[in-house]
Amino acid sequence: MNRKAKAALVLALVVVVGMAFRVSWNALRDVARAIGADGTAANLYPFVVDGLMALALVAALVLTGDARRFALRVLAAYTLASLVLNYVHGLVPALHGESVDWGRLADWDPANWALVLLATSLPVGSIYFGSDLVAKVLHHQPPTDPTEPESVQIDTKRSMAELGEPMVEETTPSPVPKLAAAGVDTVDVAAVPVELRVPVAAAEVSRPRRATGRVPVAARSSRPVRSEAELLAEARSLTESWPVEKLTGEGIRKALHTSAAKARAVRETLKAERERDAAVVS
Repeated sequence: MNRKAKAALVLALVVVVGMAFRVSWNALRDVARAIGADGTAANLYPFVVDGLMALALVAALVLTGDARRFALRVLAAYTLASLVLNYVHGLVPALHGESVDWGRLADWDPANWALVLLATSLPVGSIYFGSDLVAKVLHHQPPTDPTEPESVQIDTKRSMAELGEPMVEETTPSPVPKLAAAGVDTVDVAAVPVELRVPVAAAEVSRPRRATGRVPVAARSSRPVRSEAELLAEARSLTESWPVEKLTGEGIRKALHTSAAKARAVRETLKAERERDAAVVS
């Protein structure tokens, strides 16, 4: 249904409700005069009953769930009350005319008491139920439409980075570290199975990039950088009493507090010197 059809339907509804309100006006006004209301109160009485019916109808269109059922019950109750008062107005000729004054709504006393109680309780009920319906409409939150496009729903949600939560990325273990641990420096890509090539690429791509640039002065080591000659001289003094079997790269690295590569170079030099000295002695 297009917008013009909807607008025409709403306009027709307003016209029908307005004419029905005008037809019910006289009956409710005369009933109000019969229960003791003055001229101004009698003219406002139809708004109390039929006006709340219109408010309950609008609330039923906006609300959902239990709140909507409550609005429909209020609409049904006030519709029934208006019907009863209009019916009584049609049965009692004394209520007709402009000069209607206080009188009885029914000849039977219990029926008259019930009708008077109904007519006088409607204004109080309009205050209570009208306030409750307005409060429900103002605090109503429309439900999320499941047919809404996914892009729109994503825009309304905050990402995990905005929430301050770490994002965990699952990657397939790469066989390259295993080959490197086994002592294989180079890997023939053709020899790697096809099913292992894609995980390797994915793992390489997902690795975080190292930070580049100069190291801050505060983060630099306070120990001065030693030259190769200084390392060799210090190693000679430390390992002078060591047997040849103890001259390992790991032992020299721990003793000199240097890198593994420099420790291996010092180890080879020390072994060569000891072999040379042993050959001279023999």
